[in-house]
Amino acid sequence: MKILVTGKNGQVGHELQRSLAHLGEIVAVDVEDCDLTDTAAIVSLVEKVKPALIVNPAAYTAVDKAESETEIACAINATAPKVLAAQANLLHIPIVHYSTDYIFDGMKDGVYVEGDPANPQSVYGKTKWMGEKNVRAMCSQHVILRTSWVFGAHGGNFLKTILKLAQERDELKIIADQFGAPTSARLLADSTAEIAKQLLSGDATQKAGTYHLVAAGETTWHGYATKVVELANLLGVKTTIQAKDIQPIPTEAYPLPAPRPKNSRLSVQKIQESFGIDIPDWSVDVEQVIKQVIA
Repeated sequence: MKILVTGKNGQVGHELQRSLAHLGEIVAVDVEDCDLTDTAAIVSLVEKVKPALIVNPAAYTAVDKAESETEIACAINATAPKVLAAQANLLHIPIVHYSTDYIFDGMKDGVYVEGDPANPQSVYGKTKWMGEKNVRAMCSQHVILRTSWVFGAHGGNFLKTILKLAQERDELKIIADQFGAPTSARLLADSTAEIAKQLLSGDATQKAGTYHLVAAGETTWHGYATKVVELANLLGVKTTIQAKDIQPIPTEAYPLPAPRPKNSRLSVQKIQESFGIDIPDWSVDVEQVIKQVIA
């Protein structure tokens, strides 16, 4: 049995190659293997591999660049998932696709549940929302996983940036009015493996749908940064700045081309009830990744 995984060089794609290995033969691809802006290439790839499952973590994630690179963001985030889902439907196989907190406007008072109305404010969010709708329309055996604030030992991310800057700078100013849950690529990959096992062993349409998958708990980017520095110090990393010295700032003090949702808190009740996924607090994986990075 073959499992097709896109975005093999990304944070989640990298971890998926490990977590899914016990379920079948992994055929992992990236842009050098299949350009996701080329619909014919996608069709050809799926026809060649003939997978039993498609897992699509590939995405255009340069949130600010997407504001000026709308066409490529749309091709990768909206059109490619549509083609992959259509191919999955032709083969009568399930597809797992990843989405984002950016499909919401972040204005809700409280955690978002899956049925809350989407209102993306950025090109990135709008193209990811289009991708969701396309996957739902093209393949009944779909599982869409919305996540947020992804980090891991592989690839670039906020955790690794803070760890680096804390050893170079004598001052850090971090946004303190955006709320969410840092979520590790390992958690996403391990949870996907459990979901995939259940999809492949039963009627995938019974558990088809959209789910939120983030770590437990919540924090701000400022709280996240201070936790990274605190843990790094406890693990013996010498930093030029201490956690208490990281200054909190409002979103308005750090303007960016693309707006960010101030509330990225997502409820995970549905995925826990449907798939029995174990979800640890966000700080657990932060510590584990720091250990990997400094090893």
